Amino acid sequence: MPSQPPHPEATRRSIARQAWPIIVANAAVPMLGLVDTAVIGHYGTAVDLGALALGALLFNFIYWSFGFLRMATTGFTAQADGAGDEPEVRATLARSAGLGLLLGVGLLLLQWPLVTAYFAVMDASAAVEATGEGYFRARIWGAPAALALYAFSGTLIGLGHSRTLLLVQLLLNGVNAVLDVYLAGTLGLGAFGIGLGTAIAEWATCLVAALVLWRTLRARHRDREAFVPWARVRDGARLRRMMSANGDIMVRTLCLLLGFGWFANQGARFGDVTLAANHILLQLVSFSAFFLDGYAFVAEALVGRAVGARDRAWFRRVVRLSSELALGTAAALAAGVWLLGPVVVGLLTSLEAVRAAAVAYLPWTAVYVLLSVAAFQLDGIFIGATRTRAMRNAGLVSLGAFLLAAWPAAAWWGNHGLWAAFVVFVVARALALLPHYRRLEDSLGQPVGGRPG
Repeated sequence: MPSQPPHPEATRRSIARQAWPIIVANAAVPMLGLVDTAVIGHYGTAVDLGALALGALLFNFIYWSFGFLRMATTGFTAQADGAGDEPEVRATLARSAGLGLLLGVGLLLLQWPLVTAYFAVMDASAAVEATGEGYFRARIWGAPAALALYAFSGTLIGLGHSRTLLLVQLLLNGVNAVLDVYLAGTLGLGAFGIGLGTAIAEWATCLVAALVLWRTLRARHRDREAFVPWARVRDGARLRRMMSANGDIMVRTLCLLLGFGWFANQGARFGDVTLAANHILLQLVSFSAFFLDGYAFVAEALVGRAVGARDRAWFRRVVRLSSELALGTAAALAAGVWLLGPVVVGLLTSLEAVRAAAVAYLPWTAVYVLLSVAAFQLDGIFIGATRTRAMRNAGLVSLGAFLLAAWPAAAWWGNHGLWAAFVVFVVARALALLPHYRRLEDSLGQPVGGRPG
């Protein structure tokens, strides 16, 4: 164990400085969709707008499913950085970016069955379906770049370069906005132009991010191994560890998607007003997640470095400091939702029935935001330590707990019961990880081998 912490600059202030660019970058992500929608809303037709909505939903599902590329890369990069293993930092990036490109090419090859199957199960008009397919076939060409960007983002977070991550996200948004206006507005290409503009923006941003990382890692290259250490990149044990971690995180992410999807579907059973109210309240949940994810991402990087350096005391310190900041932020967000929620709901809808329903369920949203902080922080800790098997199992356990709680609760208490079960969902994620936390602490200072988790 090192006699000094691997990164003695970690304080509440330094953690907050690393977190705010991530928070802003997270908040900038949905701006892509807002810009697309605004441009089509002004220059396109109702058919274009419907096609964009359905097409974007498919891409959101696909790309969120591959979020493991960002998460696993962060953990492995931070651990290599904490251990002072610069060649492994570069090898991790090469493996992750290569996998992202391969998966993107796979999506290109599977685009026909993907889009055909998707629109076959969607209840859309023939015009919307045809336009939506055009949007998909244009945007899908950006898939390799979009997935490689996940690996680049994971590397930047793992190295603590959160401000660079923010600049990369703002570049993507800016290029996308300009191309949207030109292709969909000036040239009148509609939804197809939106898809094409997004694909071009993803490739342009990917190339810029690759150049930034090349310069960053070149400046750190003081070891005797090749800049791209191919022997490490191809190493079977490291590849198996990466693929195992990616698979675990993918299962965990699918559990979250299924849980949120089931929540939305069950809300629809209580009528259109309840469905709309739940949708509005989920926007408040998503907004809060931008902030809590910021601290969780910083925890990923700092915990990964502490694990790589085998420093238990430093591990405890960064967990405590980042968790204190996250808990304070969650409390402030929950209070804001409780006190200011009715005002925000009023800004989001003028429909009186929907507004009244949303306000009635607002306390559940505040409780969810407050209690979700434990799941966010533990996710960050376990991603940084690449204990992904525990995360996978926690995802399965929490999904099962949610479904078991929701069926009777919703039958007895309607949408209030559904929200109560939704709170159980996020609390169960944290409770399922807690027993593994002590073992994680105890493992520090001991050699790590075999499958993570």
